[in-house]
Amino acid sequence: MIKVLIVDDSPLLRAVLKAVLEQAGDIEVVGAAKDPYEARDMIKALQPDVLTLDIEMPKMDGLSFLKNLMRLRPMPVVMLSTLTQKGSPETLEALEVGAVDFIAKPMSNVAEQLEAYADVLYQKIRTASRARVRAFKADKQAGVRSAVAAGKKFQLRSVMAIGASTGGTEALREVLTKLPRNSPPVVVTQHIPPVFSTSFALRMDKCCEVNVKEAEDGDELGAGKVFIAPGDRHLLIVQKGTKLVCQLSDSEKVNRHKPAVDVLFDSLLPVAKNVHAALLTGMGSDGAQGLLRLKEAGANTFAQDEASCVVWGMPRAAVELNAANKVVSLDAMAKALLDSASS
Repeated sequence: MIKVLIVDDSPLLRAVLKAVLEQAGDIEVVGAAKDPYEARDMIKALQPDVLTLDIEMPKMDGLSFLKNLMRLRPMPVVMLSTLTQKGSPETLEALEVGAVDFIAKPMSNVAEQLEAYADVLYQKIRTASRARVRAFKADKQAGVRSAVAAGKKFQLRSVMAIGASTGGTEALREVLTKLPRNSPPVVVTQHIPPVFSTSFALRMDKCCEVNVKEAEDGDELGAGKVFIAPGDRHLLIVQKGTKLVCQLSDSEKVNRHKPAVDVLFDSLLPVAKNVHAALLTGMGSDGAQGLLRLKEAGANTFAQDEASCVVWGMPRAAVELNAANKVVSLDAMAKALLDSASS
């Protein structure tokens, strides 16, 4: 049984969350706290496996509590977030601090909405219970730019492609902040809601040497540019004359995701010999088949190793398919991609 502690100031939401979670046969709600101070005592007494944590609470906000928790007693946390432009920076910061994942906090019809996405909630709790969490260090948020290949020359037509899911926003931060200004173009599919993809791209742009933006139709790939798929569109790369450009698609979900990593990887098959692709931390198998097809078409392919993943799902699927030329730790991934693009 996965022991869960709910932390939320709303009595209604605490009750609904408890009722919904206990419908899952493998989840037990061991307690429900109305604020972080009560939660602190319950964590000591009940030893939960996973915390669900509201961001906005009285006495101490969820983010401040999360920082203290991940510094003193790291454990898997799923944030309850308002999926709005206002809520996205705080949620992204929570992921930086060490939260494993987040889920929408329903605004109305609470019971009906939670019932509707109960399966998603169960999956996030189960994934969090198996996630690797690390102690929070305040200097981690400094976002120091540290190019690992400044001055290196790259192949003219090289493209670096990255796919990620759970734990991916921080994994991407680790990779992107190491890229030099003259880096080959990078295209990214991260499983993330629409408003959050916009905020995430802006957040990355502020801490990277490369220029990071949310992809738009017609954006041209070029040195020092990173394009991140919008949270509700597939990102494809297509050739127009001598140029490669971004193309967005509103087609159906692939592997239950939109954007999907497989869609991005498959779109690069015509130029596979110039592609250097990596599959980072995430639940499920999206991107594994696409990585295999890229490898078979001549791309250099990489998968993040188990030890550095928050969730070794997508990279594991790729390794099991023999889709990766190399399995690389997260701290070495930027160098691996850049070395590949310069050889």
